[in-house]
Amino acid sequence: MKRIVVIMASAVLLVAAQISTRKTNEGPYEGWPEYLGGPDRNHYSSLTQINPGNVKNLKVAWSYETPEAGQMQVNPIIVDGVLFGVTSSVQAFALDAATGKEIWRFGDPLKSWSSTSRGVTYWSDGEDKRILYTVGPNLYALNAKTGKPVESFGDGGKIDLHTGLPEIAKDKFLISNTPGTLFEDLIIMPLRLSEDADAAPGDIRAFNVRTGKLAWTFHTIPYPGEFGYETFPKDAYKNTYTGAANNWAGMSVDRKRGIVYVPTGSAAYDFYGGNRKGANLFSNSLLALDAKTGKRIWHFQTTHHDIWDRDLPAPPNLITVTKNGKKIDAVAQVTKQGYVFVFDRVTGKPLFPIKEMPAPKSALPGEQAWPTQPLPVLPAPFARQAHTLTEKDISPYAKDRDSLIIRLRKYKKQQFAPPSKEGTVILPGFDGGAEWGGAAADPQEGILYVNSNEMAWIMTMVGTPKQSEMSNQSPGEKVYSTYCIACHGPERKGNAVSGYPSLVDIGAKRDRAFVSQLITNGKGMMPGFTMLTATEKQALVAFLFGDEKKEVAAATPSGPSKKPVLPYRSTGYNKFLDAGGLPAITPPWGTLNAIDLNTGKYLWKIPLGEEVSLKAKGINNSGTENYGGPVVTASGLLFIAATKDEKFRAFDKKTGKLLWETQLPAAGFATPSTYQVNGKQYIVIACGGTKLGTKKGNQYVAFALPD
Repeated sequence: MKRIVVIMASAVLLVAAQISTRKTNEGPYEGWPEYLGGPDRNHYSSLTQINPGNVKNLKVAWSYETPEAGQMQVNPIIVDGVLFGVTSSVQAFALDAATGKEIWRFGDPLKSWSSTSRGVTYWSDGEDKRILYTVGPNLYALNAKTGKPVESFGDGGKIDLHTGLPEIAKDKFLISNTPGTLFEDLIIMPLRLSEDADAAPGDIRAFNVRTGKLAWTFHTIPYPGEFGYETFPKDAYKNTYTGAANNWAGMSVDRKRGIVYVPTGSAAYDFYGGNRKGANLFSNSLLALDAKTGKRIWHFQTTHHDIWDRDLPAPPNLITVTKNGKKIDAVAQVTKQGYVFVFDRVTGKPLFPIKEMPAPKSALPGEQAWPTQPLPVLPAPFARQAHTLTEKDISPYAKDRDSLIIRLRKYKKQQFAPPSKEGTVILPGFDGGAEWGGAAADPQEGILYVNSNEMAWIMTMVGTPKQSEMSNQSPGEKVYSTYCIACHGPERKGNAVSGYPSLVDIGAKRDRAFVSQLITNGKGMMPGFTMLTATEKQALVAFLFGDEKKEVAAATPSGPSKKPVLPYRSTGYNKFLDAGGLPAITPPWGTLNAIDLNTGKYLWKIPLGEEVSLKAKGINNSGTENYGGPVVTASGLLFIAATKDEKFRAFDKKTGKLLWETQLPAAGFATPSTYQVNGKQYIVIACGGTKLGTKKGNQYVAFALPD
């Protein structure tokens, strides 16, 4: 077992005893016991102490500094007055939720793991209380009172999430950065996989919470005899170049009915599917599975034969709506495209009509785009669509507006336009529309609240270089050209606006061991390149450090790369920006939307966030890109951070009126949590910054009304 560092506060034993004996006589209490508030994933709280009349009086109640700074997407959970969260280096911790005082911390502070964690899962049976969370490919079970591994779970407190996957997945990149979903004694785990041709298959699996043993598996790339097998080429399930169709965004569960709702992402490779002709079930699908057995109850595919990276980005919301005077338990799924699909939770019947719309053919040889794509009639999209863009939609604030108009004219932008060599406008962009923050909902009123990005991206396809075309390149440069150039560019300068760091002079910033580990394990949203041989990895590191000849001479050959090569690839994730680095289309660049799912109509829609450079010129309501979701309360409030301007805001959920805002120590690219302990309601947000060029942060900040 690898070295594990367990750090505990000096008062851990005393406080742990307090955790196990907390009683209701400490005062009114309501926690935030699960990811996004509960199994319905509605980001909803029935608390009312903080309300529209007094929210303007909120002050910082406590803050907690993690030992290192960096992106934190965590939605912390609060159980029995204890807050459980994760640091940017994936150390789990427990705090006194009333004071922010650390109780325990688990993990290795010297290792920067590849995950970008969104939190933990809490399970209990009497005095057996556990925190389940992931570090790299491992799922840990920790004693919730002490932070120590539960030795009876798996191998000394952990299991490898490769368990139960087929042999072809054995050495492939795999992590999980979204909390698992509980049903009785089972935890059903999301997986983040490579999105390239080397991706592992994204089977959905449930494990026993007590023992760590595999309980059931659902094949998202069907096996012979299983429903959907014919939607892939023959034997696709065992091909090394057809993988993914995974759930990375998390799930929701109707525990009363025993149904788990699983949204899936695209099959690999994201942007070219000539090797996987067909509709490709169960990629890009909302699956309703029997939570005890994993058997399919119903499904709906939101994108057929995905070639746009249109993963379903967030858990669906379980709500109740009224149709024709009748209450219907429903499930609502938001998408990167800006659509909301609404279904009867039991039968899968759409509650609003969904049309199959004609879609253009692909001009790329070998590709067969699906001839139709599903489009809900209601609600209308909550984000602009690429095919609606005209020259009038180019930003009036762009100094190079004329050249942007010329560029727009040459791009493909029909509805469902496939990837192209000319460049295809992706709007909403690769991050959405809706993204991993997901939507909040009032579960009984049937109102959905979703924040949206309004950033256009340009996808351009090029032929994959043949080995003969790279004959003049060194071994390390060949590896870079094959795997790294799409994101970091031919000159290794990266793209700070899109979140890809420069690799120029990386040796002055990091040592070889760190870079080598990064290549293998990944970091943040960069996957690990586990398919590289030792020789290839060594050559790549030497190329990046500028001393390849010496390193290559010392290298020991270890065989060719295992990664399949497809004929076309994307040139990378490139935003459509003006010369000043702002979005090339007109504002708003981020919105907040309230949708009545009883009728499919919008209650309100407002810009979310302010572009600081424009606000300084007196230009308001620009909206900004945003990551992280909202929280709604029974008192009538909607709380959200998420924005590039590093603000935390509260709105009137009925009207969208801004009621309060404050500056955070760093951007809160996360979903807040609200809870009440000892008679006081708090709302807490993780402030890690880092994305969108914002500064790094290391604080969890909790707000409350003054005593």
